[in-house]
Amino acid sequence: MTKQRAVVVGGGLAGLSVAARLAKSGVQVTLIEKAPKTGGRAVTIPLKGFDFNFGAHAIYSRDSSYIRKLEKELSLDIGWVDFEPKKARYDLGHEMTEMPATLEGLYKTKILPDYGAKAKFAIDVVKTVSLLERGEEGVSIGEWFKRTGKAQDVRDLMLLMASSNFFTQEPERIPSTVFFKYYSRMFKTSKAVSYIAGGWGSLVNELERVILESGSEIRTKAKIENVVFEGNRVVAVETSEGRFEAEQFVFAVPPKELGKIFEGTSLASSIAPYLLHRPNYVLVYDIGLKKRIDTAYTYIYDKNAKVFLTDISAYTPCTPEGGQLVQAIAYLKSEEVGDRELALKRKEAIQALFDKHLPGWRDELVAQRYTEKAAAQELKVEDDQQLMPVQFHACSNAFFSGDWVEGVGQLSELSFSSGYEAATRVLRALQLVRTA
Repeated sequence: MTKQRAVVVGGGLAGLSVAARLAKSGVQVTLIEKAPKTGGRAVTIPLKGFDFNFGAHAIYSRDSSYIRKLEKELSLDIGWVDFEPKKARYDLGHEMTEMPATLEGLYKTKILPDYGAKAKFAIDVVKTVSLLERGEEGVSIGEWFKRTGKAQDVRDLMLLMASSNFFTQEPERIPSTVFFKYYSRMFKTSKAVSYIAGGWGSLVNELERVILESGSEIRTKAKIENVVFEGNRVVAVETSEGRFEAEQFVFAVPPKELGKIFEGTSLASSIAPYLLHRPNYVLVYDIGLKKRIDTAYTYIYDKNAKVFLTDISAYTPCTPEGGQLVQAIAYLKSEEVGDRELALKRKEAIQALFDKHLPGWRDELVAQRYTEKAAAQELKVEDDQQLMPVQFHACSNAFFSGDWVEGVGQLSELSFSSGYEAATRVLRALQLVRTA
């Protein structure tokens, strides 16, 4: 058996990005994935000529994102299509209004009632970017706004924005420190939202290409059965496909799975608190239409229903000729997850939004995908739920990455940023080994 220099467990976006960066840096990597294919939740599903993405495949703050770093370092071939703010609207129920994603949008939006409120919002943006407002540990953003006397109109807009960026019905529960860290970066970007041409599948293929072309390997259908320790170091993982030894290990699998594979080890107690955390679930309803229905907007966020519609086909080829693919995502409270009666009502509400914004869609419907419980993020960022560290003191050569691990941003950006940090630590450790 050939001893590998690094083993990466988990073939989602986090695991793939770690393995690709390590492999490109000259490390011999074995990527282990229990499923038949890599990608995890970043899946593109072909159905009747349409390419359905499992969840939104938007990248936020692309110009400063970690996927942008990886794109440059790994020479990834990614086709970017930038979000068009002029084609985005808030649906207020009685009328549509511009999103304040640009100065023009801020000037025109009816979310803020007058120029005085718009000036206050602009000042708060400057304060956030300048780090004059950072929040307070242990204080939610809703409570922080109340304490600081934030104007109600500005407060409502800030929470409305957070609702769509954090995929939550309850943005007031976001920790204030997390809120300000996120928007201090978001407000500075010139590429607020971008889409990957070809969806998640094209990115997964590119990361796989880098791994394989660098001489490393990907082992699918290999379920982790045990993690083997010697002292405070991991020496091997045992899988259904055999035993894999290495000097460094990265685990990019969700907390519940980590709890099982580390049970009885020296890391079990460190991981245990994170097993209690709640994931962030959403309801997803995608429709594929054989004929495009003309609409002035490619993104609509319904303020009252907490649902957004995105015309995915306006940003990336994903339909038969002349077709259209629209994705709707409804945010769920933790207590709503699994409530079938509520899910049916949400589905009907989404169909009503389709009727409103895509008249005649039922006659053009060819394919659809409906999921009552889709994980948008493995940890819901609210209250005292804390992201897992990239490394614990109890083990010197095990690292962690994923959208439940400490990093920059939210959603997929957490996977990329935590993966980048995990890879950096592995490279640093291997360099120390080589020079010893």
